[in-house]
Amino acid sequence: MRITEYEHEPIRGLPGHLPEGERILWQGSPDWRTFARTALFTRWIGFYFIALAAFALVSGSIGGMIATLIAMVVTLGLLSLFAWGVGKTTVYTITNRRVVMRIGVALEKCINLPLKLIASAQLRGHGGDLGDIALEISERHKLGYAVLWPHARPLRLGKPQPMLRALANAPEAARILAQACNQIVPNESSTLADAPIGPLTESPA
Repeated sequence: MRITEYEHEPIRGLPGHLPEGERILWQGSPDWRTFARTALFTRWIGFYFIALAAFALVSGSIGGMIATLIAMVVTLGLLSLFAWGVGKTTVYTITNRRVVMRIGVALEKCINLPLKLIASAQLRGHGGDLGDIALEISERHKLGYAVLWPHARPLRLGKPQPMLRALANAPEAARILAQACNQIVPNESSTLADAPIGPLTESPA
């Protein structure tokens, strides 16, 4: 498992050419609208500002209401711009040997996760084929939560788990990942389970 920084990639989403015998099974990127809603909580932030604006209106402060609405537009605009940047710069790759996460809006970095180190994965759906896949690593690692964010399972601070966020075809990616892991480690140590993994149902590790 390693992290690299780079400027050029010979293959989209990968820091170098694939070694002999390794092949790409799947590639994908976050859907930025789903990412904004599920990772940056734009919907809840919008509701919060609307509640503040309504309170200001009821209190008779038209200026306060207008200022709150302006702040809401600016905040949601910035969050949406960041989500769009994440969607444009992030590439998740599953090969027959590893999961590669090319992440970073301002400074790109590449995280390689050998399949043999993936103990389990959990799929959370967001409606339709949209969803996230969180990866549990079987041994201690140096991937800090700040390094992975926002591609990290929420609230898993003690032992951060990499997460493939806001995938447009999450069930298909999960199936491919499960098959690849089982070919590397053909036992029950690599499993996929449908389970809630959002911040509202988890406690810090």
